[in-house]
Amino acid sequence: MTQPTSSDTLTPQMGIPQAEMEAAPLLDSLPYWKSGIKELKSFRGHSQEIWSVAFAPDGLTLASGGNDRFVRIWDIETGRLLRSLRGHTAVVRQVLYSPDGQILATGSEDRTIRLWNPQTGESLRLLFTRYDHAVTSLSFSPDGLMLARAGQNKDIKIWEVTTGTELMSLLGKDQFDHNWSVCTAFSPDGLHLVAGSDIGKLKLYEVLPSGEEKIAHEGHWRDEADDEETENRGFYVDEHGGFQRPMEYWIGALTFTPDGSTMISGSRDCTIKFWDMPNLEERRTLKGHSEWIRNLIVSQDGKVLISASDDGTVKMWDIKSGRQFRTIKSHKGPVRGIALSTDGKYLATAGNDRVITLWEGGE
Repeated sequence: MTQPTSSDTLTPQMGIPQAEMEAAPLLDSLPYWKSGIKELKSFRGHSQEIWSVAFAPDGLTLASGGNDRFVRIWDIETGRLLRSLRGHTAVVRQVLYSPDGQILATGSEDRTIRLWNPQTGESLRLLFTRYDHAVTSLSFSPDGLMLARAGQNKDIKIWEVTTGTELMSLLGKDQFDHNWSVCTAFSPDGLHLVAGSDIGKLKLYEVLPSGEEKIAHEGHWRDEADDEETENRGFYVDEHGGFQRPMEYWIGALTFTPDGSTMISGSRDCTIKFWDMPNLEERRTLKGHSEWIRNLIVSQDGKVLISASDDGTVKMWDIKSGRQFRTIKSHKGPVRGIALSTDGKYLATAGNDRVITLWEGGE
């Protein structure tokens, strides 16, 4: 990728008044990604599978994490590895920048969340509780003040980012429901949080002040599901909390459209479902992937949905029509990490082949 000029920088640069930055028009993502796509460069440095990638809000760096336990930060323009962050002792399942880009949060199967200064690589804070298990999903509140985690626990925990104080533990009303809340996402207004379970069910919580479960929904779960399969999950087969096999409807990803009117879920049942908010009314089911859907992101203008799957593909969908219009198949094996730059012009994909690929749309 050539050195950007003032007219084609990845994002607004320092020194531009905030009002001008906010006034910048949104990219019309549908024609941009429909018209063409090209591979710009690859980032290589991870020695094992990659689970997650994230663009810094300023568009200058990219973070990644995976099975090799390192969190790596890359210079997008040069492709150079800027730093490798050490600290986690097991698989890094998610990397996530705070909305202002000042903090990088990472969640790991070592049961901890680490907060880093992405500019220096300094470890700022370690978040964990005594009885936690593997962390599988993180979500910042829109204002960046709260961080929620999901994992191999039945609850969702929320921390205050600046102090590291645990604010609340969200639990469903059904005391006999011991399924894991493996995926979570804040709504764009920060008022609600959605959780997806290992058996495909969904729960909607009010965040503040009550932390109460507002809706419990069957989600991707179907009544004809094999009950025996549900039982198998609880029998651990190793000291790391492994399980015999994941359930058929396991939620792999949750996201919202920017206006908060729609929540979107992806599952091991290979489907993507659209839900009207705030009542979680199912509106549409998309089919196209042949294996577990691991990640979902929506463009800033709310027109394009991008999905990643264990089937080795990344697919793009027209949100309004529900039609799939592009399939990217460049990785060998499952694709689990996808991210869009803040300006929506660049897509990063990463997977089990240990490669991160940067893409550009347009002609």
